[in-house]
Amino acid sequence: MHAARLRTLPLSVSGIIVGTALANSLGFYNTLIFIGAILTTIMFQVTSNLANDYGDGMKGTDDDRIGPKRAFQSGMLSKKELRRGIFFSSVLGFVLAMGLIYIAFGKEHLNYIFFFSVLGMLSIWAAIKYTVGSSPYGYRGLGDIFVFLFFGQVSVLGTMFLYTKSITLLAFLPSVTIGLLCTGVLNLNNLRDVVSDQKHGKNTLVVKMGFANGKRYHYVLLMLSFFSMAMYTVLSKSNFYNAYYLLAFLPVFLHMHKVMVTNEPVLLDTELKKLALSTFLLALLFLMAVNNFL
Repeated sequence: MHAARLRTLPLSVSGIIVGTALANSLGFYNTLIFIGAILTTIMFQVTSNLANDYGDGMKGTDDDRIGPKRAFQSGMLSKKELRRGIFFSSVLGFVLAMGLIYIAFGKEHLNYIFFFSVLGMLSIWAAIKYTVGSSPYGYRGLGDIFVFLFFGQVSVLGTMFLYTKSITLLAFLPSVTIGLLCTGVLNLNNLRDVVSDQKHGKNTLVVKMGFANGKRYHYVLLMLSFFSMAMYTVLSKSNFYNAYYLLAFLPVFLHMHKVMVTNEPVLLDTELKKLALSTFLLALLFLMAVNNFL
């Protein structure tokens, strides 16, 4: 349970919630799809967390990390146990994904079934390959791109498609918002770990551009995420009183100020939870607004 990092799960399901809200706004509802998408995403995230624990542990990157101790690093789990966990979580994630695909498409849409099956396998590959292997993409500064694509575009637009069998151009704006916020969480993690990452050859974008530029990059990610969501609000012609989901950006702006005045990487650790929960709050408020809960 420690290695699964349950505190990361709210962020991982934010895209599912927003994709569901977009489908609801078009009149599409399906409780089984929602539950299936949540469970599948959680299992993919658990696979990613176990693989990250294993990959960084094997490379020694976690030996002097600032955040919570990892299971492999602290000796709670052996590499054999972690490999077994990665295998079973991957299999369970794929089984859940196939069940979700069947619920959404039945047997009628073979092209959709094939596409989403491949997408499921790619999601598992991306979850593992981030830190595992001889050339993990997380060690080459590509983690930000993959997080933006899978946590934003795949999660939000893929979920919407499961309900509606279509995607609107307007839906790209919320998917960009969630993708950027999730990338911001990764960047904050990389800002915090910049010293140990550089020491162990984990060439994240922050290591490549430096701590100061990494902070500027962080501001850009968060500001663009706000403007993208605000643009969606305007273009969708949402009722002004229903746009209260934008209030979720207030703690994001406070977080930006904290990052701005912080020059010691170790002091950024507590900000990770704030940004992740703010993203989850945005997703929940957006779902509530679309369904007129308030």
